[in-house]
Amino acid sequence: MLFFIDVIIPVPLQKLFTYSITEAEANFLKPGMRVSVPFGKSKIYTGIVYSIHNVAPTAYEAKEIYQILDDFPIVTSTQLQLWQWMAKYYMCTLGDIMRAALPSAFILESETLITKNNKKVIDETVLIDDEFLIYEALHHQSSLKIHDVSNILNKKNVLPVIKSLIEKEAIIVEEEVYEKYIPKLVRYVRLHSKYNSDEALQGLLEDLGRAHKQKEVVLSLFSLAAKTKKPVKVSELSNAINASSGIIKTLIDKEIFEEYHIQTDRVSYSGEQTEDSKQLNTHQNTAYNEILESFKTQNVTLLHGVTSSGKTEIYVKLIEDALSKKQQVLYLLPEIALTTQLVNRLQNYFGEKVAVFHSKYSTNERVEVWNNVLSNSKKAQIILGARSSIFMPYINLGLIIVDEEHEQSFKQFDPAPRYQARDTSIVLANLHKAKVLLGSATPSLESYFNAKQNKYGLVELMHRYNNVLMPDIELIDLKDKHKKKRMKGHFSDRLIEEMTEALSEGYQVILFQNRRGYSPIIECNTCGNSPQCPNCDVSLTYHQYRNQLRCHYCGYNTIMIQDCMACGSQDLDSKGLGTQQIEKEVEVLFPNHKVARMDLDTTRGKYGYQKIITALEQQEIDILVGTQMLTKGLDFRNIKLVGIMNADSMLNFPDFRAHERSYQLMQQVAGRAGRTKERGKVLIQTYNPHHKILQQVSTNNYVEMFKEQMDERFNFKYPPVYKQIKITLKHKDYNRVEAASIWLTKSLRQVFKNNVLGPEAPPVARIRNQFHKNILIKIPKEQSLQKTKEAIIKINNSFFSVKDFRSVKLILNVDNF
Repeated sequence: MLFFIDVIIPVPLQKLFTYSITEAEANFLKPGMRVSVPFGKSKIYTGIVYSIHNVAPTAYEAKEIYQILDDFPIVTSTQLQLWQWMAKYYMCTLGDIMRAALPSAFILESETLITKNNKKVIDETVLIDDEFLIYEALHHQSSLKIHDVSNILNKKNVLPVIKSLIEKEAIIVEEEVYEKYIPKLVRYVRLHSKYNSDEALQGLLEDLGRAHKQKEVVLSLFSLAAKTKKPVKVSELSNAINASSGIIKTLIDKEIFEEYHIQTDRVSYSGEQTEDSKQLNTHQNTAYNEILESFKTQNVTLLHGVTSSGKTEIYVKLIEDALSKKQQVLYLLPEIALTTQLVNRLQNYFGEKVAVFHSKYSTNERVEVWNNVLSNSKKAQIILGARSSIFMPYINLGLIIVDEEHEQSFKQFDPAPRYQARDTSIVLANLHKAKVLLGSATPSLESYFNAKQNKYGLVELMHRYNNVLMPDIELIDLKDKHKKKRMKGHFSDRLIEEMTEALSEGYQVILFQNRRGYSPIIECNTCGNSPQCPNCDVSLTYHQYRNQLRCHYCGYNTIMIQDCMACGSQDLDSKGLGTQQIEKEVEVLFPNHKVARMDLDTTRGKYGYQKIITALEQQEIDILVGTQMLTKGLDFRNIKLVGIMNADSMLNFPDFRAHERSYQLMQQVAGRAGRTKERGKVLIQTYNPHHKILQQVSTNNYVEMFKEQMDERFNFKYPPVYKQIKITLKHKDYNRVEAASIWLTKSLRQVFKNNVLGPEAPPVARIRNQFHKNILIKIPKEQSLQKTKEAIIKINNSFFSVKDFRSVKLILNVDNF
């Protein structure tokens, strides 16, 4: 009887590949284990076993696997079910999901190794120059990798040279698969076992009579071991006696000490005792009991709690409940910025039970968290992470908390799978029979709509903690201020006056501008020309701190120009404003106060966020200028004033969610003000103070905003009333994209009639030298989503059978908002 396995490999293929295995391997292997398999002509991939069966593939002959990499599954059966659902729902492949889900250290790659053929003597005169250089290098090195050969020859395409050397039998090529994960080992020392008896020990101390330093090290080892009752690290020992590691090495060489290594986690909790969670106040307690009641009948509950109402403390109580039932908890956050603040809070309550997982972690750190979750270790009872933490191998998940559930960051836009972590977490909870709590001060319309339709439970918490008043929100009419000449740069006299007052009382100020850089556009006052990115249809943004122009789409940068590229005039002016420009203006207006900036440019490192947040908490910063990172649920105790520099840029964005997003952003920024005793103040600068959204923000009227926006969504057939799938076509040839998008739209219209919009060029129509066209498909509630997707896939397959369209890249984005 023949045995086969279906394997998921990290390549976007529609079908799984089948490989043949022996009976012994079939008995040993389980779904979720890793195997290394040959694929294509000479590639080796790490694959995940999906299923084991006896059905031979009909279209090709099954190859054998190379080796089995695991003793037990590293991917659980529940995870494989989730992957299957995601592939079907988000119209992507299992290979895409595997690449996104596994830490890259688990996906072994093959490296081509070139070694000298020692079995054959080569006449070096037959080798041409390039070949001789490689052959010569192999006399000095045992093996070379492809990129080493590229460096030696200073060429990109070195394969013809390697091929020629193989034909002349001068070299041998082999594929080496290497493991990327390196455990972290810590060096420890102990006294050698031959000195275990008292006599031997006495003899040792006498022998060391004159070597005072060595004797001191031995005695220090005793006192440290007695004091801590733990193994002694080499680093601890050398710090304790201020001795060089050379002395310790001498003692190891003399066999007086033995050294050994213990594998440790890179991310560990070093605090002492944990503290008890806070007592809930009456409003929080009512909300907590309502959530428990709601969980009896609903699997998902929405907690709509105003900013600073103490939602986190309710989460802590729910986590305690789940831990008491020996369940794991997933705490999802939209931004890494938030994790730094929350980790400290949760570790105070739960100590080392908290594990953190996000993209700023190194590969090795991610592997350790993965292994801890898989083994249901004490160190991974609470997983705190950004959207990718839904992929962890949970064993016994009981509760998922999605904090700031309205956030756009939960949606992955590139690369595939383009999933929405909030929605996926609900499916994940369903697979584990767990409960989901969605929390937000400004819920997304979809979630609130679902709650109103009784799909989700709804709990409202409308009082701030300690009964602090909601901030006082004031709208400033910029048109009027400009007319009366009461502006200094981008600051109105009212904003400067309030800032001066808050700073003189010892409070801190936050200024919000949703644009990084110094100014979005540099324009010539003579001819009106502005420098454009050569790869994208977008103006370059001026960054003052590096004196350069940058493209925020493709990363292109060039030094700041001194004269206009079109007419040569030197009369250049900057239009619009970014965070850097506000920072500079604030430094001029308030020279005696410390100003800092928080945007993508200042938070690139692993601890980038942490440094800024800690400095603000410790009141080393007086004024913080930032982009939307500031809006994400951060808890600052001493902020009295929040200034929104320009509300109009958000409101006038070409997107059906622009008004909802603007309301959420402004309400969240406003929520950073006055979170303790003093009532906070929020100033919003705008050219249109009568705009409905601004009026709703100033009165904190979420329900009115919800009703008004839902009316529009009903009228124009947008989510959550209709579902949406966006198809993007990309190609470097404009005419080809144009023709392809027209062909595809016509085919889709035959099936979906008027529910197809487009093809339309997006606001930035060319990115990285690729032209974009968008087609939008709206799906009514009564239409089957599954049949719709099947029809789209059918049309896509016939699209790719047209020869001219094969090179056009097609991206399917389900729930693209």
